Amino acid sequence: MLKGIPNILSPDLLKIMMEMGHGDEIVLADGNFPKFGHPKNVVRMDGHGIPVILDAIMQFMPLDAYVENPVMLMAVLPSDPYIPTIWDEFRQIICKYEPLGARDVSLDKPEFYKRASNAYALVTTSESALYANIILKKGVL
Repeated sequence: MLKGIPNILSPDLLKIMMEMGHGDEIVLADGNFPKFGHPKNVVRMDGHGIPVILDAIMQFMPLDAYVENPVMLMAVLPSDPYIPTIWDEFRQIICKYEPLGARDVSLDKPEFYKRASNAYALVTTSESALYANIILKKGVL
C-alpha cells in the first residue's frame, strides 16, 4: 500500500493510468456493458459502482483541456423514457477536480461502443444504474 492513494485503485488500474498519454481514453463501464465493446486492456472492478471509481481516478488523472468534450456519456435511446440521474453525480465528482467542469457530450450507442472498443482501457464495474457508461479523455499536467 502507498500513502494517499485510494485503496479502490488497483495496481493494474494505476499502471494503466500511468501508461496513458495525452488524448488516450478510458471507459468506466456499467454492469450491462457488452463484451464486444471492450478494448484489449480491461480491469475488472466487480462489486464497485462507477461514482466511487470515478472519484478515485479524477484525483490523479487530468481531463483534456484542448478538446470541447473530454467526457462522453452513452445517450439514452430515443424510445427510452429513462432519465439517467447518475450523470449529475458524475458531473459533481468531475467538477471537484476539474476547473473547466465535465464538458460532457452524449454519444449514441453505436458511436459509444465503437469509441469504447478503441479506448486505451476499460474498467468493468457492477454499476446497476442504466446509461452509466462514461469515457474520459486524458489531458496533460
